[in-house]
Amino acid sequence: MHRLRPASTLAIALAIAVVVLAGCSGTTQTPTAATKLTVGLGYIPSVQFAAFYRADQAGYYSAEGLVVTFQNEIDANLVPKVGQGQVDLGLADGTSVIPAVSQRIPIKYVATIYGKFPSIVFAKADSGIKTAADLKGKKIGIPGKYGSSWIMLQALLGDAGLTTSDVTIVEYPDFGQGAAVGAGAVDAATGFANNEPVQLELAGTKTVVLTIDGVVPLPGPGIIVGTSTLGSKHDAVAGFVRATLKAMNEIAGTPAVGVDAAIKAVPDLAKNKPAQEAILAATIATWRAPSAPAGSPLTGSVDKAAWDQSVTLMTKLGLVPKAVTSGDLVDTTFAAAP
Repeated sequence: MHRLRPASTLAIALAIAVVVLAGCSGTTQTPTAATKLTVGLGYIPSVQFAAFYRADQAGYYSAEGLVVTFQNEIDANLVPKVGQGQVDLGLADGTSVIPAVSQRIPIKYVATIYGKFPSIVFAKADSGIKTAADLKGKKIGIPGKYGSSWIMLQALLGDAGLTTSDVTIVEYPDFGQGAAVGAGAVDAATGFANNEPVQLELAGTKTVVLTIDGVVPLPGPGIIVGTSTLGSKHDAVAGFVRATLKAMNEIAGTPAVGVDAAIKAVPDLAKNKPAQEAILAATIATWRAPSAPAGSPLTGSVDKAAWDQSVTLMTKLGLVPKAVTSGDLVDTTFAAAP
């Protein structure tokens, strides 16, 4: 809930005077109002979204003249809603943006939140899986043949000279592939660096994680905006990016601030605070790009060259119906280069 600060007696008197004078002159004066923004955060409320909760609770958004409302949507629903203007901004995966823009959904990616691509392949540490080549002949759990996990898996296998025909894909539409690894139903699975491996480790199961960053710089989740919103609320979008990055840098320095903000936003998270601390630590580790020095400020900058490499890969995989370039996909003016 956002509370209005009580105005001083002098401020009220001045406001009345403005209205009276406006009436005498035959014109009206409209006071500056806060800009309302609806922001889609994806999936379900989680400590992974601590930066957004912190920016809201600490007044960083209101200081930018914003009133922010959050809602949760999976990428498949969020991306078209942002394009249609039903949602002003969203946190969406870069690999969802590329095919969407290729299909003429009018969105732009304006700030990087996850500098490291969070989709990974994980397995038990005693599985014998150490590299992508070790996945040959193995059962791999995955939510489905779509989205960032599917793209990442194909790129990871391709780098080892393999294809999905060299493994057995087991689909878990209910996102139960993490439990399947723990139970031994599959040898490995796709997931997120700040989710399934963390949960397994907390349960006492050591894991090994394979990442895609050394193969191709796939763009991780970041802030997307509809092109119509960019035109009508440009300054508000800029303010939102600034406020969010301020909160991210604050949490990167003091993670407890983020955990507290997440628990305030989602009280049920307090039932297992150590788990939230572990998940947030893993989340913070994905915010900074692999090439960025440890402890360097998080700027949200967008690497156009890396996006072009991703377009090339996804085109090769048949996931880009109509040709696009980084210029069609991103707007680099909202986040400063490091």
